[in-house]
Amino acid sequence: MHIHTLRIRNFRRLRDVQVDLAPDISIFVGANNSGKTSTAQALQLFMGASRERFSIHDFSAACWAEINAFGEKVENVKLPAISIDIWFHVESTDLHRVVDLLPSLSWEESFVGVRIEFAASDEAELVARFHEARAKAQANARLSSNGGVDYHPSPRTLSEYLANNLRREFELRYYVLDRARFDASFVETADYKPLQLTPDKGRGGKEVLDSLLRVGFLNAQRHLSDSGGGSRAEDLSHRLSRFYERNLEKRENDTDTLRALTGSEAMLNEHLARVFAPTLRRLGELAYPGLANPRLVIKSALNPTTLMGSHNGARVHYALGDQQGGDEGPTLPDRYNGLGFKNLIYMVVELLDLHAQWLDIEENRPPIHLIFIEEPEAHLHAQLQQVFIRKVLDILSIEGDDRAHYSSQLVVTTHSPHILYERGFRPIRYFRRCATGVSQSSEVLNLSAFYSRTESSTRDFLERYLKLTHCDLFFADAAVLVEGNVERLLLPQMIEKVAPELKSACLSILEIGGAFGHRFRSLIEFLGITALIITDIDSVVGAPDPAVEGAGEGPSEDMNGDEAGVGKSCMAHEPGAETSNQTLIQWLPRRRTIADLLTATEEDRTQPRTESARALIRVAYQTRVEATWRGKTAVLIGRTLEEAFAFENLAWCQDQQHADLKLLIRNNTALTVQQLAKQLHKRVTHSSFNKTDFALALLTHDPMTWAVPTYIADGLLWLQDEVTPRPIPSPVPVTIAAEATPVAADGGTVAGAVEAT
Repeated sequence: MHIHTLRIRNFRRLRDVQVDLAPDISIFVGANNSGKTSTAQALQLFMGASRERFSIHDFSAACWAEINAFGEKVENVKLPAISIDIWFHVESTDLHRVVDLLPSLSWEESFVGVRIEFAASDEAELVARFHEARAKAQANARLSSNGGVDYHPSPRTLSEYLANNLRREFELRYYVLDRARFDASFVETADYKPLQLTPDKGRGGKEVLDSLLRVGFLNAQRHLSDSGGGSRAEDLSHRLSRFYERNLEKRENDTDTLRALTGSEAMLNEHLARVFAPTLRRLGELAYPGLANPRLVIKSALNPTTLMGSHNGARVHYALGDQQGGDEGPTLPDRYNGLGFKNLIYMVVELLDLHAQWLDIEENRPPIHLIFIEEPEAHLHAQLQQVFIRKVLDILSIEGDDRAHYSSQLVVTTHSPHILYERGFRPIRYFRRCATGVSQSSEVLNLSAFYSRTESSTRDFLERYLKLTHCDLFFADAAVLVEGNVERLLLPQMIEKVAPELKSACLSILEIGGAFGHRFRSLIEFLGITALIITDIDSVVGAPDPAVEGAGEGPSEDMNGDEAGVGKSCMAHEPGAETSNQTLIQWLPRRRTIADLLTATEEDRTQPRTESARALIRVAYQTRVEATWRGKTAVLIGRTLEEAFAFENLAWCQDQQHADLKLLIRNNTALTVQQLAKQLHKRVTHSSFNKTDFALALLTHDPMTWAVPTYIADGLLWLQDEVTPRPIPSPVPVTIAAEATPVAADGGTVAGAVEAT
């Protein structure tokens, strides 16, 4: 039995999202402020079953206008409620646990669901009380000299009224859900009214839910510190003390320890070593202490009244010896270990503590233990992050017959590509931000769905590629897909030159190659992120017939500049030339001949957002440019980045001072523009030309002395317009009077504003 799906409505950024959970581990990824933590907090609030913990700010921003409209009795406006649907996957052996959630005697599904809703206790009475409170407030309004209202005390809107009265006006309700009345995305039919769970019909909703699910949280703010004190720095000794008090064998149950307390500190140390041994063994499974790190030991500071309850009791030390002959050697207090291992040790202890508390429930232990772990990567190096995510389920394993009836589910929120590297696509739940004015919301994408519906060769290629490189695509505001290593090396300087505002954007730069770029299409479209593809026009002649199966796939340049299977490379202006670049052929702009590519409009080179594909994608490749040499100008077309750079920086590249770029042509003064271009084409396509050396040499020169190729500059400027914030207009001069009425730009009132004059 496990949680299969959560559906959250009207909670902060989560306007209406479906979050599918894997039976073992799910990984929440996405940019900052995309709703990952809100998912955990929603479950925490609803499982806490206390309306006192909710506030008006827990409603999605889009709900505020609806709340206010409902308060003004606008027709066909419903009062929003915050809700969470929890769907359990149930095996036949667990049916006795979920009898209260069976919607009917004819139920034959494998899912049962419960809805927890935070809604108005009585909508009509709520509106009546709001209007009464507003009428009293209006009686105290202050009139200005011109007869208008100079000051209007709260509440002016229903949301203002609820800010102070939400806990009195709203309540928590529980409902049984019928899977047959929901679609594949767990959205109910329009006319469906679920059955409310009330205590008079048996167990109450909270009691039923608590019998099925226990939720634990390991928050990101763990407040570990290298400092010697401070109220926010809780050392490991305190954490281990709490673990000892809750779960481990105490001194009052151990006669050896009582004797040790009265006669021998050494025996107390043996006791502590014994009861903590399983915990320290679990740490060993997560690569601690490893090869060259000090071992963790628990030593007493003999005080029978405190033991581990304070700084005067037992404390964590780090043994520097090799534990030969029973002598641990010199030891250091816990504050002398690094933050990374402190964090690792702390997380293991906290997880074991949560796990032990769940296992210690003797009567009606919930069959599911769901644990949220926020950002476990803090202070951990890459390899240790991977060890943690690889072994974390092992340290929470259940022994014996209980394994068939009880299970732990983990949800990990992370910004670490190394954790994604270790787990692959299927556990990923991608939180994508959707911003439309004040309506800040998110949607959640299940990468296992992408995995199952994508053609296997493309899927396997993407997963292997992202493992070999990096997975920061899932944390970016936009992606730049580049042709190769040269573009990747030079792009930061080019951004600095032509689109410096992009330095403030969260970009992921992926080196994909023209032959394989189109394979990223399904992933980019699925994630719905903005992407710029910077690729080469790759002109060839003698290309095979595209109707022949496999023709044109996977070009590889041979020693003579020929591209195996796709024809012979040529200058882009060659009559009848075609592109060998599969990204241009199969993705954007879906043209094959060079002539067609050169006439493609901006609209042809851009894939707009649609309802089914939220990604905005633009391709940039070489186009016609004017090149000047010795006073003569001609129109040229570069075939690759190196050619395009040389054509737009002809005089600069032919300067002896820049010979390290390997673009200097001998006797160039006797050549025309076209002849020099032909020689440069031969140089770049020759097997002896090292493109990476070209890029590294270019980085040694002042970037202000050379020009960014036009096609790249245009693409970067387009991306800058799409993903960087618009300039903030100059503030309107304001005067602030005592008790000034909050006034919005449209003449309405908003909390926190001041009256503009």
